[in-house]
Amino acid sequence: MQRRSLLAGAAALPAALSSAALAQPANARVLKFVPQANLTSLDPIWTTANVTRNHAWLVYDVLYGMDGRFQPQPQMAAGHTVEDEGRVWTFTLRDGLRFHDGEPVRATDCVASLRRWMKRNSNGQKMEPLVDELVALDDKRLRFRLKRAFPRLLASIANPSNPAAFIMPERIARTDPFQQIRETVGSGPFRFLPREYNSGSFVAYERNPDYQPVQAGTPSLTAGPKVAHFERVEWHIITDAATAAAALQAGEIDWYEQPPPEIQQLFRRNRQITVEPIDNLPNPAILRFNHLHPPFNDKKIRQALLPAIDQTDYMTSIVGPDPAGFANMGIFTPGTPLANDAGMQALLGPRSIDRSKALLKEAGYSNQLIRLIGPTDILAPAAMTQVAGDMFRKLEVNLDFVLTDWGSVIQRRASREPVEKGGWSTFLTAFASFEFADPSGNFPLRGNGAAGWFGWPTVPKLEELRDAWFDAADLATQQRLAREIQLTALDEVPYIPVGAYLSMTSHRRNLTGRVPGFALFWNLRRA
Repeated sequence: MQRRSLLAGAAALPAALSSAALAQPANARVLKFVPQANLTSLDPIWTTANVTRNHAWLVYDVLYGMDGRFQPQPQMAAGHTVEDEGRVWTFTLRDGLRFHDGEPVRATDCVASLRRWMKRNSNGQKMEPLVDELVALDDKRLRFRLKRAFPRLLASIANPSNPAAFIMPERIARTDPFQQIRETVGSGPFRFLPREYNSGSFVAYERNPDYQPVQAGTPSLTAGPKVAHFERVEWHIITDAATAAAALQAGEIDWYEQPPPEIQQLFRRNRQITVEPIDNLPNPAILRFNHLHPPFNDKKIRQALLPAIDQTDYMTSIVGPDPAGFANMGIFTPGTPLANDAGMQALLGPRSIDRSKALLKEAGYSNQLIRLIGPTDILAPAAMTQVAGDMFRKLEVNLDFVLTDWGSVIQRRASREPVEKGGWSTFLTAFASFEFADPSGNFPLRGNGAAGWFGWPTVPKLEELRDAWFDAADLATQQRLAREIQLTALDEVPYIPVGAYLSMTSHRRNLTGRVPGFALFWNLRRA
């Protein structure tokens, strides 16, 4: 990345370089936003891409949201009851809920949506085998009948980890969870405008006049009242950082989700722009392996890379050299109760490319092709992919380094084909802080093979420990199990943690009310 030229370009670029849609300063009724990447998939159940997650929280709502203290709070649900020693949960919908097509939200919609969600979400996959019955009792009530008590049921459906338990119309929610939906209809605070959608360029939403925010609580993460103060939200897909920076400086956009470090320095000198963490906790980042095909179907070869991983290199590539911007990372998000130091010598001990070379030779690596896929148009994965490419070159492996746009990476990582048929070996990505706070939301940690997240590791021990964590009665037991999980993960290597960083965002200073966590659009207003 040519950062010096990028910075100079941002300072010099005239506003005329922005697209025609940005020709006038943002007005009070329209919020203009530059997302972290292009929106290529509109289905938040099919993909875990953060840009699709951000889109989904504009359009959809959930039965329960999660506040910043990780506590479930009612959203579409008026409340719930628990009976039969925790085996029967009954949820009642709030009055007045309507989808964007005008149809009322019914319990049958919720049942179909939850069934689809359970197939793809790590919490849902834990719940599904315990569900004897999930039915609509009438238009307003749905009931879970479980084989045994599952105390984390409410926390599971409230957890915002990708994919969240978004409620869709039944006709859409019946789509195979491994196929993408063809229609975007929710009941959330904004409506998606399909006629204006142009992948790679533009996405638009309008305020849902029928949306009724919950009356109680304080806006916090995905909980509390979700008030839409803007009549319209526009996403302008601007992959060139200098162009996006010029547009924000000129007031042609309101919010630039993920500016690179040098652009942040430029913005800090502008009194009309604020630079702040989008989340108060750091974002975990990982190098993910394809466990289905050589060479990374061999645990010894995955382990051989550990001495070559320098977390500081990966994190510096994203946030710059300031150590306040990143943290060492194990399996759980730094600063959360389950973060621990078990087995961390494997990541934080002396770093050595030569040691990794020797371990690769001992493991029997015989020059098999390693295909590293990564993007050019999204800050964190793009920067980390370059560091990984440099590492693989130093290891002198047979590397195929494939760079495309993030949308193409999202599509390609779903392929289970071997590399000779267009598949992949490894990629890098990052997650929201809450997703790695515990085993329930950390879907790359799963060891459930073909039913799992891209990479598909089969690690029965991780599944056993995860099950025990779900059944743990107190925090002390959960923390003990978290240490065992970390030791197992650093031995089996479903992925390698490459650090955690504070993701910085920038917006015009007159934009107020932003809810911390990720790119959330309710409660925002222009002062």
